[in-house]
Amino acid sequence: MASRSTRIPKKTVILAGGLGTRLSEETAARPKPMVEIGGKPMLWHIMNIYAGHGFADFLIACGYKGEIIKEYFHNFFVHNSDYIVDLKDGSRNVLQSRCPDWRIGAIDTGVNTLTAGRLKRLRPWLDGETFMVTYGDGVADVDLEKLVAFHRKHGKLATVTAVRPPSRFGALNLKGDRVGSFSEKPQMGEGWINGGFFVFEPGALKYMGGDDCSLEREPLEKIAKDGQLMGYRHEGFWQPMDTLRDKQLLDNLWNSGKAPWKTW
Repeated sequence: MASRSTRIPKKTVILAGGLGTRLSEETAARPKPMVEIGGKPMLWHIMNIYAGHGFADFLIACGYKGEIIKEYFHNFFVHNSDYIVDLKDGSRNVLQSRCPDWRIGAIDTGVNTLTAGRLKRLRPWLDGETFMVTYGDGVADVDLEKLVAFHRKHGKLATVTAVRPPSRFGALNLKGDRVGSFSEKPQMGEGWINGGFFVFEPGALKYMGGDDCSLEREPLEKIAKDGQLMGYRHEGFWQPMDTLRDKQLLDNLWNSGKAPWKTW
């Protein structure tokens, strides 16, 4: 049995290197995590979820069009600050900054590398500590502090957040021929799926293969077979951005001022 973790995760890994082929209308020109929801990249929304719970030290696993992610953060301070610049010597006097207190590593993990391979490539920057991982294309109102407390209590190598999949269609509750109730895109009442928002002990990295290894296949299957994978049930909001319809849904929620994942 793995020893019980007594450490709070320091690093949060965001898997941001995939091709995003199902959202090709948006991803032909930029990586999927840089697709905007309410005028801000999906990546920004995810990072705010973590930072809102006190986890603000990030490693972004870049791949497809990763230079766009790197340029975004390279210019972030300039775009979110007011300043006076002296063009003669390039000196800058910052008048006001609206930048969050985040630490960000943007690491190239290969264009064609799969998810477990990306984690393995990041091993040198994880410092042998407990760490968190999530995907760069989904948001939720997960209580990350409760997730970490759950992970620390059970003492296993890995925790995955289990969520109810959102329905692709409105649900009808029929009473004879009468519609008793109608719910637009509810969470499914049965079954659980992988919602991301993982917590891992460093020992889980030994299960990760090379660049052609997908986290969702052999590594998690083996960790589960060894009795080292626990599921944290999240009954609240969770929504991936897999299609243009998903993006429009998230845009509408954000623009309404009632985005469930805006917990910061």
